[in-house]
Amino acid sequence: MIVVTGGAGFIGSNLLRGLEARGLHDLVVIDRLGTDEKWRNIAKRELAAVVPPEECFAFLDAHAAEIDVIFHLGAISSTTETDADLINQSNFALTLKLFDWCAWRGARLIYASSAATYGDGAAGFDDDGGLDALAKLEPLNAYGWSKHATDRRIARLVEKGGPLPPQWVGLKFFNVYGPNEYHKGGQKSVVAHILPQIEATGRARLFKSYHPDYADGGQLRDFVWVGDIVEIMLWAYDHPAVSGLFNAGSGQARSFADLAKAVFAALNRAPAIEFIDMPESLRPKYQYFTEARMDRLRAAGYDKPLTALEDGVATYVRDYLLREDPYA
Repeated sequence: MIVVTGGAGFIGSNLLRGLEARGLHDLVVIDRLGTDEKWRNIAKRELAAVVPPEECFAFLDAHAAEIDVIFHLGAISSTTETDADLINQSNFALTLKLFDWCAWRGARLIYASSAATYGDGAAGFDDDGGLDALAKLEPLNAYGWSKHATDRRIARLVEKGGPLPPQWVGLKFFNVYGPNEYHKGGQKSVVAHILPQIEATGRARLFKSYHPDYADGGQLRDFVWVGDIVEIMLWAYDHPAVSGLFNAGSGQARSFADLAKAVFAALNRAPAIEFIDMPESLRPKYQYFTEARMDRLRAAGYDKPLTALEDGVATYVRDYLLREDPYA
């Protein structure tokens, strides 16, 4: 049995698709479906159970002998969420509780960390999981802090040599885009935001830059196709002897202008971009550059190619966003 927390969410539902494509069908989702269209993310999957989060540990205890691995992707993922107590309980405390459960029950744990742990990037983007290296990072928001606190605590438990899951892998997701993110509102990828703008007005809107080193639209991000993220998680699943903290990105920073141009290219239109003011509340905590160092994952044995931005955007736009049924 494979358990996916946050399985009805963006990355979780894409992972379920990848697992099912392998012929795996004892798949359990732990998530809330809510009252919107989020249920459609998992509507095409064959599932063993959908469990609400408040029943998570009762379900795990009842099926402990059957559970091989938990993919822990459930979290409050909004970088603008201000309820730090809620973030602590949902992200930091819950992940550590699952880590302990897996250690004592002998289940593997593959969990989502985040590039938000790197803060403004001043300390670089090296996924060194050592305690000294982690101590140098300064996240800019409560979400990034919760993921960073988790990484640091697990690093301490590993150093102490206490009970550990037979495999544990933390993946620092960078800017992931792709199908099934439609329920995320303002937290959707820029691709999903600007396509409707282009269709309605013929133009894409991007934030102005407030940093002298970056032109408007020149802010840089490591945009990574969700299919690549799924492949990395499946690789971790296939290699139970591998444990550690790893970046999960494309390894190449690209500008928001590049991203917008890729959307126009997918639509066979000439680029037309206008720049709008960034909300003042975002300006002090805005990341102008992210780029995953992928050396450690490669050294651990991951050898699949990563999708170029233009190819991933074209697939997303043409095969999903422009279809009547955009769900994977």
